[in-house]
Amino acid sequence: MMYLKERQEIIDYGIKMLEMGLTKGTGGNLSVFVRDKGHMLISPSGIEYHKIKPEDIVVMDLDGNIISGDKKPSSEHEMHSIVYKTRDDIDAVIHTHTIHCAAVSCMNVDLPAVHYMIAVAGGKNVRCAKYATFGTPELAKNAIEAMKDRKAVLLANHGLLAGAKDLANALNITDEIEFVAQLYLMTKAAGEPVILPDEEMDLMLGRFASYGQIKSDKK
Repeated sequence: MMYLKERQEIIDYGIKMLEMGLTKGTGGNLSVFVRDKGHMLISPSGIEYHKIKPEDIVVMDLDGNIISGDKKPSSEHEMHSIVYKTRDDIDAVIHTHTIHCAAVSCMNVDLPAVHYMIAVAGGKNVRCAKYATFGTPELAKNAIEAMKDRKAVLLANHGLLAGAKDLANALNITDEIEFVAQLYLMTKAAGEPVILPDEEMDLMLGRFASYGQIKSDKK
């Protein structure tokens, strides 16, 4: 079976995502891009994470053609593939419906720097992409536009998309941005949060260029 290691990584990180409370049921999806082959491996649609088997992972090219697998790929495969087409710094993508990120996205506002950990996503904020129906080319285009110079983007009235060189860092970004979104909602409920100034965030972005990266055995 081709890409057995990558298939197992998608299964393992899907379970981690579930156990960390970053999704529930069959919500969300994960993918890995084998750049030198031009192949994207993505989680199947509608199968519980604990029940996914290596052979259920779908291998596709970036034009949506299935290379291997008899399961239906995630309905958001176009949103994953457009990231790989556009960004050479991202080889793994996680999409979730984390409750606090989804709540912020329902306000159709950017997530500001209420906490310095937002820098893990590569910017002074996490932008909110314009709303589009799930699984459509329009959503994919809106997402990649708002994700420019960032490693995460909120999807209006939907959830979060995060990307990195590997699934370990994509999951870390997902977890940290969900934490910042929770803080933002809590402080908004209590009053008005104090947003960190651009000067401080410039300093944080410099530090996060090396700090906070999860080590991976990916070659």
